[in-house]
Amino acid sequence: MGSPARSGEPFSTTTIRGAHPLRRREYFVDTSARPRSTYQNHVLVSVLLVLAGIAVALGQFKVPSIMPAIMEQFDMDVGSASMLMSVFTLAGIFLSLPTGFLARRFGAKNMMVAAVVVMVVGTTVGTLATSAAVLVLSRAVEGVALVFCGVSAPLAIRAYVAPEKVGFASGIWALWFSLGSFVGGVLTPTVFGAIGFQGTWCVMAGIALVAGGLMLLFVRPVGAGRFLESVLRPQDGAPREKMSMKGLFSRNVLLVLGGFLMFNMVLISFLSFSPTFLQGEGMDATLAGFASTLPMLVAVASSPLFGVLADKTGRLKALMVASMLVMGPCAFALLTTAGPALWAAALVMGMVGLGAPTMFLIVYPSVVENKDAMPIAMGFLVLTQSLGQFLGSSLVPAVLGAGGWSAAGAFALVLGLVGSGLLALVRLEAPAKDAVAHNEDAASTAV
Repeated sequence: MGSPARSGEPFSTTTIRGAHPLRRREYFVDTSARPRSTYQNHVLVSVLLVLAGIAVALGQFKVPSIMPAIMEQFDMDVGSASMLMSVFTLAGIFLSLPTGFLARRFGAKNMMVAAVVVMVVGTTVGTLATSAAVLVLSRAVEGVALVFCGVSAPLAIRAYVAPEKVGFASGIWALWFSLGSFVGGVLTPTVFGAIGFQGTWCVMAGIALVAGGLMLLFVRPVGAGRFLESVLRPQDGAPREKMSMKGLFSRNVLLVLGGFLMFNMVLISFLSFSPTFLQGEGMDATLAGFASTLPMLVAVASSPLFGVLADKTGRLKALMVASMLVMGPCAFALLTTAGPALWAAALVMGMVGLGAPTMFLIVYPSVVENKDAMPIAMGFLVLTQSLGQFLGSSLVPAVLGAGGWSAAGAFALVLGLVGSGLLALVRLEAPAKDAVAHNEDAASTAV
């Protein structure tokens, strides 16, 4: 039989907890010794998941590019309009951990399907909104969907994809948020101009339904269900085994979460404020928007590449630290210069810095010692992301007001360097290639 995964090995849902003695249905399915044929094609799984993720992310990013029109239609001031976006951060802060428990209870694919359903419900409520309060409420519902998606998709990848292909699949999935924001910014104004507010919301709901339907049909569930995962429920008064939280707050886990917090603070600093700085320097608004999102476009190629490098070399720590190390200096340039250095920094950030999300998705599960509690651990990861975005968007304006753009750039630089230092202290026990070989040996022994 396969042995439980050790720290430093790629996560597979190895430890089976809560299994009923008379049935072979589990909360988590043992993937450490599964035959290769039981995994799905890693490209198919990652593409279907990222399409569903993009559809959910569109729910958040359909608003910013048409914010003035929405404010006029619903008679909103700047303060109330800001709630249309900040409610997503609040959802992440308050719902990430509960979502982790739900993912453990109901399964990763089930939660991804729920994310799409909740997004469609929220968008439908928004379509019918006649007041600002109802529109904000609909955005809160959409925020729940975003949290479900962010917690559950990485778990689904590790359930359905062979361990040696997890890096590539994680690299594809890491694009969901950036592509969602880009497509939302490009698509929404065109659709809004053609068919108005209600029509735009209906189109977004339709996109989510199509993407969710493809995922439901073609990503095979773990367990005995045809479309959804089958999850054990206690029978005949059988007690449910209590889950241990041990291993969720180890030194390595806290260091990785600290680095991830710094990464998100840096990321939100330049995404939110670089366009304002560039327009203040005389740059056209359209070009300023393009410059600030250029790293996201470049990451379409670099994110999967980092995943492939992780799979092939196993040098997870080196790749993670290198990607984080460039974030601070590049953010500094994006917040302080409008010359050639700006474009160079945007390209370097896209090619190297935005490989960091891929590496966090690969490294974090490997340092969580308690694999049974992995869904809750992923909840902590999404919580850290939300906190980073909240702190970044809250602190940078204060720094900017006190010291101007140079101070804001320096603040982002320091955050990036601190994050790099935290990640450099992480100890990975074994290179990924050795861990994969260990899993394959365990599989052959079990046969």
